[in-house]
Amino acid sequence: MQYRELGRTKVKISAIGLGCMGMSEFYGASDDTQSLALLNRALELGINFLDSADTYGLGHNETLLGQWIKQGGAERRERVVIASKFGIVRQAGSSERHIDNSPAYIKTACDASLRRLGVECIDLYYCHRRNPEVPIEEMMLALADLVQAGKVRHIGLSEVSAQTLRAAHAIHPVAAVQSEYSLWSRAPEQGVLAACAELGANLVAYSPLGRAFLTGTVDGSTLPEGDFRKHNPRFQGVAQAANRQLVDELRVFASARGLSNAQVALAWLLAKHPHVVPIPGTRRIPYLEQNASAVALALSAAEIAELDRLFDPLRVCGARYAEGGMLGIE
Repeated sequence: MQYRELGRTKVKISAIGLGCMGMSEFYGASDDTQSLALLNRALELGINFLDSADTYGLGHNETLLGQWIKQGGAERRERVVIASKFGIVRQAGSSERHIDNSPAYIKTACDASLRRLGVECIDLYYCHRRNPEVPIEEMMLALADLVQAGKVRHIGLSEVSAQTLRAAHAIHPVAAVQSEYSLWSRAPEQGVLAACAELGANLVAYSPLGRAFLTGTVDGSTLPEGDFRKHNPRFQGVAQAANRQLVDELRVFASARGLSNAQVALAWLLAKHPHVVPIPGTRRIPYLEQNASAVALALSAAEIAELDRLFDPLRVCGARYAEGGMLGIE
């Protein structure tokens, strides 16, 4: 495994992390025993950067990670960099959500995450979504208080604009910004990537495989109930058919090089920007191993340019979320 620095913190994180959300929710049924085995394999592969949030499974995901950390004891805790998030507030049995960035909520949410994770300090604590009604100064000062109290090591933001990032960083260093970024979701290239590089922050790319669509293994029409992609605009009807053509072209590109779609998509991210860290999620060890192998691949400038042209944003059909999923995204 290769490693990259988390912001300007000297903390080393694996160049490919692991998104843990699907172990608890949104992608259909999951199995905790299987997830624990996958986490073991991830650490064997050198993947030490694990991504969670309090809203994933309404706390289940953090509890699962806490169980796994406890199984490995102090030595395991020292080896891993745990990221979690606050801000998306949901109730069991309801799809409604709201965004809370108030200082009182941040403190309460952090304490609850610490209990579920079973740790004394969260390595990287993100604001999952921004509520513009709370001044950025209030939110960042509340997070800075958590750093001062030893409950959080480093601060992150998610799905924010370059302007918000700069304003937040002026109050307290921001180590990372998490945003959807992949061959078919290129919004960070409109300013956030450059702002991260300027300020010394990582761009942590979630859904780097387009929620598995880029792998060519997913058909929106056959997804089970409980899989949120079933209602994602890019996985439906005419949009899915158009996007399938892009994936077929990616398969031709990958096959000509003896690679999988997933390996190419991850290698593209790693090659384009040295401060980008993709965090693909999976529940299957073979996919985990395939993803991890992408760090050893080298794409030429010509190959990167070819992929850029293939996935020109104007060729991608459909919004990346249904309307409700865009809440809090700047």
